[in-house]
Amino acid sequence: MIYGVILAGGKGERFWPLSRTQLPKQFLSLTSDKMMLEETIDRILPLLPYENIRIVTNDNMKQFILDNLKPVSEQNILSEPYGRNTGVAIGLAATHLIKEDKEAVLIVLSADHLIKPEEKLRKILKAGVDVASSGDYLITIGVVPTRPETGYGYIKLGEVFKQAEDITFYKVTKFTEKPKTAIAHEYCYSHNYLWNSGIFIWSAQSILKSIKKYRPNLSPLLKIYSKYIGTNKELEARKELYENAEDISVDFAILEKAANVLTIKADIIWDDIGGWNALARYKKVDFDNNVIIGKAVVLDTYETILYNDGDGLIACLGVSDLIIVKVNDVMMIVHKTRADEIKEILSKLKENEDTQKYL
Repeated sequence: MIYGVILAGGKGERFWPLSRTQLPKQFLSLTSDKMMLEETIDRILPLLPYENIRIVTNDNMKQFILDNLKPVSEQNILSEPYGRNTGVAIGLAATHLIKEDKEAVLIVLSADHLIKPEEKLRKILKAGVDVASSGDYLITIGVVPTRPETGYGYIKLGEVFKQAEDITFYKVTKFTEKPKTAIAHEYCYSHNYLWNSGIFIWSAQSILKSIKKYRPNLSPLLKIYSKYIGTNKELEARKELYENAEDISVDFAILEKAANVLTIKADIIWDDIGGWNALARYKKVDFDNNVIIGKAVVLDTYETILYNDGDGLIACLGVSDLIIVKVNDVMMIVHKTRADEIKEILSKLKENEDTQKYL
């Protein structure tokens, strides 16, 4: 049976001050009037029943999800006591699902992506499920690049593995994380590289087999934890699992080492909505290429993103290439070229008890 595993444990720090500790990016309505988590669920529901969805998220977000996504129940949530990256999160989900269904096939998605058209994605996912069900394969969705993006990972295509109608599976030659600008240009225009979307398809058996082979320290921890699933000691055992688990992504832990990795070439619109600059890619811009959300007045202002999430007004005169965000008790102004450094502001806020409330 097919299961959807949605990773919703990120902090979304690059969308501060809109994204906060108690309301990270995946729970914001950035790409539509729905929360990004809700969009992700809707995206895969035609492929599987609601009860087959598992949301892996932080303990402190569990109640928020239950309160705000009414169809979601306790059964749908696997809460993490600590953030330990995608390696252990995926291992946790696979360990639970294989106890329920030995033949479980997992579609793993992040809760903060923009993907269109959804019908095309579902067709790709269905083809991937068919291959993952037929053998020991780890499948990742590779997206055709539309720009030389330095913030994404890239997949180098190997030989064709299989053609299913208009969907092509390739063997993977290598993965590259966040290349420098010149290399990103080379990758983008060579037609031999795809963006690594972070969308995966594999059976629970295959990913746990790979964890045993490539992460020998994690595999026994998952086996011990498995014994307590469904008992009154499950949460205590999960805490112990996370205390001892390595903080590593599934890409570094498994995919860059495994020989059975395939990628599907997906010609779709995909964006991980990583930070404020992403708004200019999918929001309407004015004549001067400004993105204006909320109440704002601009004059001689160019290439600027203005986001006003409350009452009052933002007024700009004679500026360019800025990100200006007004959210309740915080006003942030940052140059667009420094947007990836917003985390440094948060580090500064953590240093002082008086400013920690703004995190």
